[in-house]
Amino acid sequence: MKRLPLFFLVFVLGASWHIESEAQGRSAQNAPPPKPNILILYADDWRHDTLGIAGHPIVKTPNIDALARSGVRFTRAHVTTSICGVSRASLFTGQWMARHGNPAFEMFKTPWSETYPGLLRANGYHVGHIGKWHNGKFPAEQFDFGRSYAGTHYQKQPDGTTIHVTQKNENDALEFLRTRPQDKPFVLTLAFFATHAEDQNPKQYLYQPQSEALYQNTIIPTPKTAGDEYFKRLPPFIANEKNEGRNRWHWRFDTPEKYQQYMKAYYRLATEVDTTIGRVLAQLKANGLDDNTLVIFTTDNGYFHGEHGLADKWYPYEESIRVPLIVRDPRMPKMMRGKTNDDFVLNVDTAPTILAAAGVAAPARMQGRDFAPLYLAQKKPAWRQEFFYEHSTIRNTDFIPSSEALVRREMKYIYWPDFKTEELFDLKRDPHETRNLVNDPKFAKPLQQLRQRFAELKAQAHH
Repeated sequence: MKRLPLFFLVFVLGASWHIESEAQGRSAQNAPPPKPNILILYADDWRHDTLGIAGHPIVKTPNIDALARSGVRFTRAHVTTSICGVSRASLFTGQWMARHGNPAFEMFKTPWSETYPGLLRANGYHVGHIGKWHNGKFPAEQFDFGRSYAGTHYQKQPDGTTIHVTQKNENDALEFLRTRPQDKPFVLTLAFFATHAEDQNPKQYLYQPQSEALYQNTIIPTPKTAGDEYFKRLPPFIANEKNEGRNRWHWRFDTPEKYQQYMKAYYRLATEVDTTIGRVLAQLKANGLDDNTLVIFTTDNGYFHGEHGLADKWYPYEESIRVPLIVRDPRMPKMMRGKTNDDFVLNVDTAPTILAAAGVAAPARMQGRDFAPLYLAQKKPAWRQEFFYEHSTIRNTDFIPSSEALVRREMKYIYWPDFKTEELFDLKRDPHETRNLVNDPKFAKPLQQLRQRFAELKAQAHH
C-alpha cells in the first residue's frame, strides 16, 4: 500500500479537528443555559424597617445591606398571614392560608409535589432545608439535605454540648455548600430561628456572648405609638389584658428599662443573623457560584416593637404585615442593581418566582405571581394595587381573634369576623393607623366600595 504524504495527513487531521470543534461550538451555543442555584435566606419575626439600608438608626446589618446594593429591595413586601407556621406554608405553596389549609400549624393540605422544593427536586435540583420548619412533622425524606430545629436559641448537640441556633444555621449551610453534588443545581432554604423570642425563657432573646458589647451604650428610641393612649384606641377585644399581644408586651416592654434590655437583645440577634448571611454569601463567592445563584432574603412576618402597646405580630397593622424582601438575581440588568421597588409583592409570590427562574411551570393552584418581571422586563408589567390579608382565631377570641383586611397603598379596611367590627385607615395621612375612620361620614362612599372589593378578594383567595 502506498504511503500518503505527511503534509496530506496533517491537512486531513487538521480539517477533521476544525469540523469537530465547529460542531462542538454550535452545540454549546444551542445548549440551554445552566439552571440557576437558588438560596432563600429566611429570617423570623423581622419587619421591613429593621435594616440599616432601610434607614434604621440603630441596627447594624452590613451584609444584608450589601446584598441590597447588588440587587433590588422591595419596600412594600407583605405577608398574607402574619404568623410563623402559616406564612411558611404560604412560602412553600404560593397560596393563601385558606387554600393551603394551615390555620393551626398542622401540615398543609397542598400536595408536596406542588411546593417549590418538591417541584425542583423532581426537576433535577439538589434540595436542602436548614433550620425552622413549623409545619407539622418535618418531611426529611423529601429533602436531599434536611435538618429541622428551632424553638430555643441554644441547641443541644449529640455529644452533649450546646451551640447557638444561628451558629448551627451557619455550620449546616456551609456544610451543604461543601457537600452538594457538583453536577446538579441546588435550592437551599436557610430558615433562621432568630430573631424570634424564646417565649418560655424570661430572657426572651438569647444572643451569643460575643454580641454583648453591641448596642450597649445606645439608647433605643421608643415608637411614636407606644403609649397607653394608642393602646386604648384599638378595638376593645384587642385593648385588654387578656389579649396575647398585650400579654407579650408586658413580658418585654412595660417599663423603659425592659424596653431597652429586650430591644438591644433583639437587635443583637438580628446582627448575628446578618453575620451568618455574610459568611454564607462569602462561601458562595469562593465557590464561584455568585454569577449563577438567585438569592432571596425575606422573613415570615413583621413584628410589633411596642407600637399600639403590643408585642409580636398576628394583626393586620403595618408593623405586623410588612416584611423585608431583597433579591439578587443573576439575570438582573446592572442598571437595576441597588434600586428599590415599591410595588405590593407578597410572600405567596416567592414560590412562583423561584420556579420561573428555574424554568419550571408553577401549578395552576399557586395563587402568587412571578415578580421577577418587575426588575427584568423592559416595560413594567401590570401589577396588583391591593391584596387580601387573613388570620384565624388562635385558642379563643380573648387570646388571638381572627382578622381580615383589604390593603391598599393609601387605604386599609380591616374586618374582625369574631366581633363583626370594622376599621378604616387613611394610610397616606395616618401611616401609624391611629384614627379609625369607619364612622366618619366623609368616608362613607369609599368604605362601601372597599367592603365590596374586600368581599371579592376574599372569595378569590378562598376559591
